[in-house]
Amino acid sequence: MQSTQMQPLSGKELDYIADSISNEDLLIKQLAATAGSTQNSTVSQICNQQIQSHTHHLGVLVQLLQQHQQYAPTQPQQ
Repeated sequence: MQSTQMQPLSGKELDYIADSISNEDLLIKQLAATAGSTQNSTVSQICNQQIQSHTHHLGVLVQLLQQHQQYAPTQPQQ
């Protein structure tokens, strides 16, 4: 039988999520810069679609952290 109760995230998992958030943020900035500097409307449109996609991914990652916040230890793990 599977437990439905959330468990605290490990330090490694938290690091992975933090790296993923950073990567999504960087991709959004790079896509925005490309969309703003290109003369090609197709490239600009694709960049804007990808910005929406990566913004969604970023939101999901932040939401995941917020959902697990209440399960985080209050003291650093040794």
